[in-house]
Amino acid sequence: MDFTTGWLVVALLAATAHALYSPSDDVIELTASNFQQKVINSGDVWLVEFYAPWCGHCKNLVPEWKKAATALKGVAKVGAVDMTAHQSVGGPYNVRGFPTIKVFGLSKDKPEDYNGARTAQAMVDSALQQVQKVVKARLSGKGGKSGGSGGSGGQGSGSKAGNKDDVVELTDANFESKVLNSGDLWLVEFFAPWCGHCKRLEPEWASAATELKGKVKLGALDATVHTVMASRYQVQGYPTIKVFKDGEATDYQGGRTASDIVAFALDAHAENIPPPEVVEVTSAEVMKACAEKQLCVVSFLPHILDTGASGRNQYLKQLLAMGEKYKKKVWGWVWAEAGAQSKLEEALGIGGFGYPAMAAVNSRKMKYATLKGSFSESGINEFLRELSFGRGSTAPVKGAALPDAQTIEAWDGLDGQLPEEEEWDLSDVELDDLDDEPKDEL
Repeated sequence: MDFTTGWLVVALLAATAHALYSPSDDVIELTASNFQQKVINSGDVWLVEFYAPWCGHCKNLVPEWKKAATALKGVAKVGAVDMTAHQSVGGPYNVRGFPTIKVFGLSKDKPEDYNGARTAQAMVDSALQQVQKVVKARLSGKGGKSGGSGGSGGQGSGSKAGNKDDVVELTDANFESKVLNSGDLWLVEFFAPWCGHCKRLEPEWASAATELKGKVKLGALDATVHTVMASRYQVQGYPTIKVFKDGEATDYQGGRTASDIVAFALDAHAENIPPPEVVEVTSAEVMKACAEKQLCVVSFLPHILDTGASGRNQYLKQLLAMGEKYKKKVWGWVWAEAGAQSKLEEALGIGGFGYPAMAAVNSRKMKYATLKGSFSESGINEFLRELSFGRGSTAPVKGAALPDAQTIEAWDGLDGQLPEEEEWDLSDVELDDLDDEPKDEL
């Protein structure tokens, strides 16, 4: 084995070291780039496991899942999504714990939760029930696709119809002003009118452009006419897709369906969005805005008299750094001074002592998790990382609802001051002569 071959083998082993399933299994590996085409756009019934390689229950499921996949060959498909590598796949289906099993049957847009036994027999039975539903629906003419994943390209891929006008026509003359100098995130297709692959990409590109309107711009440049830009970016084949941000170009690495393009673009867009603000809870409106997010991270900082402005700013700097790190999650971030929002503290099991403190609230489920470790960069990061993977213990919000926050004045950014003591003027106070006081007799 030569050095190059050996290196490739090592790389391949490293890439698959944490996977629970191998290409030789009947379980189909699903990713962000193939999920739409293989599952959503297909006419097959799918059992899909969303897992994490470190999850003990997921490891225990592996032999039964493989057995079910083998038994269902030719009848239904069995797949698995590694959520540590493809979190965006599970997002639309509210995957919060592992393993989560979903059944994609008659209505691919509304998969059913599988809550049965974790045995091959039980999972096969569930799949067969879904197959029967699909067959009956087809017989009655009420729905269900009749084929597999459909033809390649065009509207057969299942993409939503897009508006071609949402794809910006680019030329040698307008490329610099529209793309390079705009500051916007662009995906640009360099195409040739005679190219078959370009023609198949066209409806997908239009569909993605319509869906991404207002977030990411999609353009197309005829490289056979506008050769200056095509030459500058060394376009050799068609279609070639490049990603442009702040005048810099990188190669597009995603799939060629509308859903693949949208997923890639949104992920790239999230990389470029500014970090979230960490807002002081000064009114009910602030908390309501935070609660609308998937997760609301609430911090309770020590009283200003305990830390001073410099100490508080250190805490806020720490929270801003965490907001930057997890900005792609699009969580809400708020803070309050200890005791300033006592009802909120009580609802989240915090209060009276132990500041600084932190809780993360899922307002849709009315559950929260509290930071058990240190209120430090490493402690907070570990807490939030566990939550992002669906781990960590939670508790119900007291009263099953977040209380309205009190309206208070915002912190002025200054050190705290003790209240001024009231001075007493004793000049007008008549004091009895001590000699005139009655004395107790012995």
